[in-house]
Amino acid sequence: MLKDPSQKYQPYRPVRLSDRQWPDRTLTRPPIWMSTDLRDGNQALFEPMDVPRKRALYDCLIEIGFQEIEVGFPSASQADHDFVRHLIDTDAIPEGVWIEVLTQARPDLIARTFESVAGAPRVIVHVYNATSPVFRDVVFRQAAEGVRTMAVEAAGHIQALADENPQTDWRFQYSPETFSATEPEFALEVVDAVTAVWQAAPERPVIINLPATVEMSTPNVYADQIEWMHRHLARREGIVLSVHPHNDRGTGVAATELALMAGADRVEGCLFGNGERTGNVDLVTLALNLYTQGVSPGLDLSRINEVLRTVEQCTEMPVHPRHPYVGDLVFTAFSGSHQDAIRKGFAVQPEDGVWQVPYLTIDPRDIGRSYESVIRVNSQSGKGGIAYLLEREYGVSLPRRLQVEFSQVVQAHTDASGGTVAADQLWAIFEREYLTLDSPLHYLGHALFDANDRQGIRLRLDRGGEEQVLTGFGNGPIDALLDALGSPVKVQHYEEHSLSHGSDAGAICFMELAAAPIEGDVYGVGLDANIVTASIRAVLSGLNRMAVQAPEVLGEAASAARNASP
Repeated sequence: MLKDPSQKYQPYRPVRLSDRQWPDRTLTRPPIWMSTDLRDGNQALFEPMDVPRKRALYDCLIEIGFQEIEVGFPSASQADHDFVRHLIDTDAIPEGVWIEVLTQARPDLIARTFESVAGAPRVIVHVYNATSPVFRDVVFRQAAEGVRTMAVEAAGHIQALADENPQTDWRFQYSPETFSATEPEFALEVVDAVTAVWQAAPERPVIINLPATVEMSTPNVYADQIEWMHRHLARREGIVLSVHPHNDRGTGVAATELALMAGADRVEGCLFGNGERTGNVDLVTLALNLYTQGVSPGLDLSRINEVLRTVEQCTEMPVHPRHPYVGDLVFTAFSGSHQDAIRKGFAVQPEDGVWQVPYLTIDPRDIGRSYESVIRVNSQSGKGGIAYLLEREYGVSLPRRLQVEFSQVVQAHTDASGGTVAADQLWAIFEREYLTLDSPLHYLGHALFDANDRQGIRLRLDRGGEEQVLTGFGNGPIDALLDALGSPVKVQHYEEHSLSHGSDAGAICFMELAAAPIEGDVYGVGLDANIVTASIRAVLSGLNRMAVQAPEVLGEAASAARNASP
């Protein structure tokens, strides 16, 4: 039994608004979005990102449409300093995009921060210090006046350094860290003092960021705090009011939405909610929540699968299959009654009409998801436990998305036969679909060679009954293979496993491929004692399967095969 919490934990209600306005408001436009994936999100990883992974995620954020990106804490980390310099030195900051850098309110760290961004076209300098009683008493051991002075002096130092570097377009941001645990009157006093130093005005706006550094209470309490500050801030017309909610109570999205209703203009968070402890607020969920209410979010999330894979690869953290909008299973109905309602909804849904399909809050195609995962039957729905049987009997552990794809193949078989599927039958279906399918491209052999620091390949294929050799070059064997074939496909995901039993082959490779003519991704599978050969076989397997829908994905090889056919 839990102990009686009443003597140890007290509800936190610092603001009472008898005339609060936010409950009657509706969100009709998106906020200013600021991604802190590369800073707050990065510092919460088991293994912080290196420059290549950070750059890949940065490029993804740019493609999505973020115009404000917090790229690091350069005074606290050499790795962050180096990445900031990388962006500046490689001219990687597009027109209209602001990079943001974080610093504590200390003169030496502020100076180091300005050194790191020298030569950047547009920079937001974000300074913070904690203001709550527990930090004043326990961490700083200063009275409130000392904490206020710390913030004011930091603001003056930032202003002076910016004045010395007029070649950069500067914006200033201040965060009273632990705002949600700070007396509102004191938070207001500190913020007003900072905006006075920076002379906040409409023509030179200042960002005031009010973080729920730790989520302390129910979302309505945070909304009251934001509305109180919104009403009482001096120089409000010169302030961009920002929020930075965390998710300690699991209500970060709700707290942010209410804070926007309460007067906030801007949101800081991470894609899919990565961050310290339970994470920052989830920007994708916020954006798509707006979208489902008919409000354009101002971010391009039409290819959410690509964004998801980029984030997973860069952070080395998986996104939960039940994650709102993006999880692999969020558009999948396992219940027969749910599937029936969804299918009936699809049957009457107009192509360009208002979306009204039962159980689906959003049209999956709007974010680049296909309908196949929606209308499929679950592999566990009386079909013998597909993934379990393959792993138990044959040592084959299917990737999660391949489980979804293959369950459709099995379902088609059981629908036609009307029976159940035993393990040996399941393996036969798997072999026929992925390993021995009748197809235009048949692997005969290959040879790899080096060519001016690139990987070369000579590939022997049976094409239309004629043996032919193709040559290609790339960054690795698979890149060279696709070059040899002249195929437009992209490898979205690669996975390999050793086989412990059930097959003479030593390795199995799974390739998730995508091509513009085809909706969704398609898997190919390769088996071989050699892992490179298994990988090549997997690509050819996927290409042959894709060619059923779009022959052009076979590229130049497809044309040659057709020309050679009788």
